[in-house]
Amino acid sequence: MVWCTCPPEVADTLARTLVDERLAACVNRISPVVSTYRWQGAVEQAQEALLAIKTSEARYPDLERRLRELHPYECPEIVATPLVAGLASYLDWMHESLVATALQVPRAPQTGPA
Repeated sequence: MVWCTCPPEVADTLARTLVDERLAACVNRISPVVSTYRWQGAVEQAQEALLAIKTSEARYPDLERRLRELHPYECPEIVATPLVAGLASYLDWMHESLVATALQVPRAPQTGPA
């Protein structure tokens, strides 16, 4: 599970991109959240969206790289927490959602007799 805050106006684009690219099985957008934090020596407060990103440990490096590319913040909050347990059928669905299926992988044309 990866947590990421972002401006509400980019939350949908980030979520859709991560799911489209199979870096996340699902992204929940929780908005608005109010974040209070210290930035460049001052205490700040901002209204943000919180993304709860369902991914796997194997997909995390690519997910982090892509989030950093797309995210408008100089130092985005990207925090991973371990997924300890879950409903087996949900975890199976999550795994299947993170891998390309045979229908999505182009195949070379077959030659010769069928």
